[in-house]
Amino acid sequence: MTTSNLANRAVVLLFIGAVACCTVPAVSSEPEYDGWTFLSPRPELAPAFAFTKDGGRDGKARLIIEHDEREGLDGRWSKTFKIAGGKHYRFRASRKTENVKSLRQSALVRLSWQDDKGRMVPYDHQVVDFYRRGGVSMARPEFPIDERRETGGWTEVSGVYQAPKNATAVVVDLYLKWAPGGRIQWSDIALRESPRPAGRKVRLATVHFRPTGGESPADNCRMFAPLIEKAANQKADLVLLPETLTYYGLGKDYAEVSEPIPGPSTKYFGKLAKTHDLYIVAGLLERDQHLVYNVAVLIGPDGNVVGKYRKVCLPRGEAEGGIAPGNDYPVFKTRFGTVGMMVCYDGFFPEPARELTKRGAEVIAWPVWGCNPLLARARATENHVYLMSSTYTAADTNWIISGVYDHTGETIALAKQFGDVVVAEVDLDRRTHWSGIGDFKAEMFRRRPVDLKAASPDKK
Repeated sequence: MTTSNLANRAVVLLFIGAVACCTVPAVSSEPEYDGWTFLSPRPELAPAFAFTKDGGRDGKARLIIEHDEREGLDGRWSKTFKIAGGKHYRFRASRKTENVKSLRQSALVRLSWQDDKGRMVPYDHQVVDFYRRGGVSMARPEFPIDERRETGGWTEVSGVYQAPKNATAVVVDLYLKWAPGGRIQWSDIALRESPRPAGRKVRLATVHFRPTGGESPADNCRMFAPLIEKAANQKADLVLLPETLTYYGLGKDYAEVSEPIPGPSTKYFGKLAKTHDLYIVAGLLERDQHLVYNVAVLIGPDGNVVGKYRKVCLPRGEAEGGIAPGNDYPVFKTRFGTVGMMVCYDGFFPEPARELTKRGAEVIAWPVWGCNPLLARARATENHVYLMSSTYTAADTNWIISGVYDHTGETIALAKQFGDVVVAEVDLDRRTHWSGIGDFKAEMFRRRPVDLKAASPDKK
């Protein structure tokens, strides 16, 4: 027996003693159960572990890991499943935790593809290689996501994945790490062949247009009607209009063109959304009692306002012009996925796009007067979201564009002339793999920093 196994055996015996006074059914003192083996990076980091043949979800078996109060403990239950390369598989498990502060970092599942000799296997498809190193890109681990909360305090962790064609096995690791005083139970664990996912394809349209010659906000709104129809003719699901479109070119101040939300402009665009059976995001100015906000409004195919976002980061001109900042980052469920919105100057800072992504945004609609295009690419890349921009800036100025960016920051739709309506079809379920990293969106969810206890720079 190895030193590591001896340490693990000692740990589990300590755990048995600790739970003997509790109502725990038939706890085993063995470090293996039904092909599951308990592992830790080093013996000194090993938490207590055990399993029971019942007591889990719906009375099923459960695998248990428990940390004492020390920092940095790290342990996992591990099992190798035989699979057929090229097939799709659905993994699911139920998880229940106690005293675990960061579920996304501490209570995770890792799936690692292997060949029959336990080695990594290459991806079948081309991956994004920013360094242009060439050669073979090896398939990196997958990290199933936290899904719906189940009865009894259990949470489903699941995902559907295609095995690389050279894979013959997948190693499933069920973790509890970095959780002083924490406890986790894993139960109802399954890996089964699954049909190929249908995907969630959505057609994102952006409008590149300057409303000119109007005398009122209503005049400006009407100028967008033929462009929305053009997007509808291209089977768009979501149409993005530019920032403060009821203000542009009218020579009025912000307060003069502000209106309640819902209000006259949302009512007008609501009729168009209902006529064309699509979603519209419009940049408007909202009046709420004595305050004026720069907003992006999402209008649904039923003609009603789905939600609004109040611009958080204000440039000098807006702040000095009496516009108030927003203080939240809402996201909204649509029939195709989850949409977040930000407005213009928000794009100069990483926080708005990151907060929207943290809350589940898959598409960020961004009415923007002007911005550095490198920052637009960064916001799409660092969050692995589809970013849509609609701007008044001419396309030949090397400044911000009206277009759609993919998960790598590449432009997949670009308007070149005013009056253009461009559409990009994307699959919200498609994973983008980076060389040496894998699916960065899954990695980002599990690895991004937790909120630190230290005082923020604002307080120094």
